[in-house]
Amino acid sequence: MPAMAGAAEEAAWRPRHSPWLVAFTVTLATFMEVLDTAIANVALPHIAGGLSASQDEATWVLTSYLVSNAVVLPISAWISSRVGRKRFYMTCVTLFTLSSFLCGFAPTMSALVFFRVLQGVGGGGLAPSEQAILADTFPPAQRGMAFAMYGLAVVFAPAIGPTLGGYIVDHASWRWIFYINVPVGIASLFLSSLMVEDPPWLRDEKERSRRVRVDWLGLGLVAVAFGSLQVVMDKGQEDDWFSSPFIVVFAMATVIGLLGTLVWEWAHPNPIVNIRLFRNRNFAVSVGLMFTLGGVLYGTTVLLPLFLQTLMGYSAQSAGEVLSPGGFVTMATMPLAGFLVSRVPAKYLIAAAFTGMSLALFHMSSINLGIDVHTATLYRVYQALALAFLFIPINTVSYIGVPREQNNQVSGLMNLARNIGGSVGIAFVSTALARRSQEFQSRLVEHATQSNPVFQERLAQLTHAFSSAGPAQATRRALGVLYATIQRQAAVLSYARIIEDLAIVCALFVPLILLLLKRNDPRAAPAGAH
Repeated sequence: MPAMAGAAEEAAWRPRHSPWLVAFTVTLATFMEVLDTAIANVALPHIAGGLSASQDEATWVLTSYLVSNAVVLPISAWISSRVGRKRFYMTCVTLFTLSSFLCGFAPTMSALVFFRVLQGVGGGGLAPSEQAILADTFPPAQRGMAFAMYGLAVVFAPAIGPTLGGYIVDHASWRWIFYINVPVGIASLFLSSLMVEDPPWLRDEKERSRRVRVDWLGLGLVAVAFGSLQVVMDKGQEDDWFSSPFIVVFAMATVIGLLGTLVWEWAHPNPIVNIRLFRNRNFAVSVGLMFTLGGVLYGTTVLLPLFLQTLMGYSAQSAGEVLSPGGFVTMATMPLAGFLVSRVPAKYLIAAAFTGMSLALFHMSSINLGIDVHTATLYRVYQALALAFLFIPINTVSYIGVPREQNNQVSGLMNLARNIGGSVGIAFVSTALARRSQEFQSRLVEHATQSNPVFQERLAQLTHAFSSAGPAQATRRALGVLYATIQRQAAVLSYARIIEDLAIVCALFVPLILLLLKRNDPRAAPAGAH
């Protein structure tokens, strides 16, 4: 009888406060964390100058955050189950807020990197906890709109981040990019203490977890695997990948850690990371889709501003402003995506969105040095139209068929997939740009010969233009201009080819989605939800 009463209590549970107030509360912390990441990228040169550090040393401000973030993401579900999700979530908000203040106060680069590690620990637990809270707070039919509200913050923050970061570092100290988190964090803590609560099944899971011995080996393997992987992805291109002993050591640690995690966690009765969730086909496919979305999104987010700044002379703030309209477009389409996901099977929305993303990238592959601001902005807007119809359905379908006590695990692994995918996408773009530019440059140089009449004609025109400097100097200057032109054209060709590659990846996923992803009934509760 007590068991039946407990089951009835769980089935009838609803949050004491409006689910939309709960969604607003957790979205506030999401906005703070994502905005901080976007702003920090812009402020790196100012941080390096302010702390008398080199540019290479300053990049550890980003790397240290990403590494600690990557370690916490996969273990956040396990921590939540042992200490309670609300307590873990509020601890993460507190740690992120406090370490943000310490980052702004940091007197040296070493201190700043240390405080960024702490900030990454706090930030790593926010997104998985927030998405799991939304999944438990809203009934299945309303989850699409809940994730739409959450997605507004995820999209709005990076849309305004580069512009806001540029304004702060231009008109105030770089330290204010961290100080602005403090009032938001305090407000989030206050609201969370009032609005957020753990459902009955999580309280039961907490009691059960406390009776189980800690899987210390699994915890260590996960930390080594994902921490090392993030270092490899973030520093690989900078250190020329496997020609660097530093990268080789971390790559070996990644492989050993990942293999050890898969074997150990699969067999362990109480794993830190529930690898057995991948037996659920919908969840496994969703993780792959989120990984791909992260790679394409982060990769193109790096590509377009880099093209505008390095080849067209845009400032960092101007390049950021080109991305901003795309963010607002995604925000505008989020409610529509949330509405549709409760009425249309998710697989069809995802397939249509990947098709749209592929077409947008094929259009973007026509990029050239003659584009204006309007064209560059439209490149991003066309991609942004598909984002809401990927982010919300993928997150929604990942919970289908998963017991609700595993919602923390689902949200942690989905966020990990997006972050690791983003790191892989950025690493691919950085490496491919460097290597393909050299390849295209070699091909173009082959045509810069005396037997090429076009080259000879252009050389003669430039030599004549510089004739006032004397014959020898005029020829050297003319050749210098032609070589710079070849370099720029090689870079443009490499950008276009990389964008084509990303478009092909998106196109290849469309039939896989239709074949592998199970068709869900949008109005029905997922298995395991009741």
